[in-house]
Amino acid sequence: MKLADDPDVQEFRTQFAAFLDAHLPTEAEASERSRSSAHVPEWARRWQRALFDAGWLLPGQPPEFGGRNASLPQQLAHLEELARRRIYHSFNPQGLGIVAASLISFGTEEQKQRWAIPVLRAEITAALGMSEPGAGSDLASLSTRAVLDPDGDHFTVNGQKVWTSGAHDADILLTFVRTDPDAPKHHGISVLVIPTDTDGVVRRPFGSLAAPDDLDFNEVFFADVRVPRENLIGPLNEGWRVANGSLGHERTLLWLSFAERLDDLIRDAPSEEEWYATLLMDAQALRLLGYRQLGPDRDPAEISVLKLLGSETVQEASLHALEAHGADALRHPVRTGPYHHMNAEDFIASWFERYARSFAGTIAGGTSEIQRNIVAERILGLPR
Repeated sequence: MKLADDPDVQEFRTQFAAFLDAHLPTEAEASERSRSSAHVPEWARRWQRALFDAGWLLPGQPPEFGGRNASLPQQLAHLEELARRRIYHSFNPQGLGIVAASLISFGTEEQKQRWAIPVLRAEITAALGMSEPGAGSDLASLSTRAVLDPDGDHFTVNGQKVWTSGAHDADILLTFVRTDPDAPKHHGISVLVIPTDTDGVVRRPFGSLAAPDDLDFNEVFFADVRVPRENLIGPLNEGWRVANGSLGHERTLLWLSFAERLDDLIRDAPSEEEWYATLLMDAQALRLLGYRQLGPDRDPAEISVLKLLGSETVQEASLHALEAHGADALRHPVRTGPYHHMNAEDFIASWFERYARSFAGTIAGGTSEIQRNIVAERILGLPR
């Protein structure tokens, strides 16, 4: 498939490129850098609003949500143009790609106006409250409780979340809670929007494997937090459906972010090594398999193949590059690739940091083990 041969896609790409040429912030304007996945500098907020107002933020959405009802090939062209110019789609990626998208899919009209559009316009930022100390990949085991008051107007939330990226800088949390403790494991879960300034919400950022001062992950504690029932997203006790929708948003084109990381590695890694040829072949295979998802006969289960191949190839190639550079790979801070003011510095950090951050790709959005189970059961037809 050659997307450039489609006149509609090519015209779409040309229009977006012209918009970028005319409106992209300068390096001087973008001097302040993001501190977490929910900290959006003021210049980046203005830029995201400009994209929203022009219909270039999420082209697949209708205009009222920052889009222009673009087709899937056009959406791919949009992301490819961002990647080609090393433009980070949003400095609040979970807010844009998961929280706002979930609110659009499952929220009421009032909830969309109150939270989804402000997140899309970068007027507020959002984080995703899913994982818990005893419920990481197994979200159905979550134990954070939300008890509906007798009058039915408020929930009282108690419990803890962990690995909540950007929570200390976020304005709202899309929080998954258990509202029926007697229901079967995948039932009795609900979803609440909880403003982070609500009494009883405590956020504690902590360092990552990349560095002690890399403060993005958070522990979040809820102690008798009162949440209005109007903050319930979707039907009561049907949060598992919302969870599947939340994790499913953007998955169709998720492989493109891994393809971009592989392009970075192809650019920056030592090309005389034998494993470099495997990196080139895997990168090409990922793109070709990804393009298959744009056809009429695409199988949603094949997205797991893309996620598995992309995330593990990035991790393996990052490890090879780390080992090839020896002790110099541990130098920090250092840049290992060209700086682009519209991109995130994580992607050109030290080789150790690039390798350390590669683990997120094999965990977030469903671990490699989960993806292998999906491939085995839904594609290969193997028994459970």
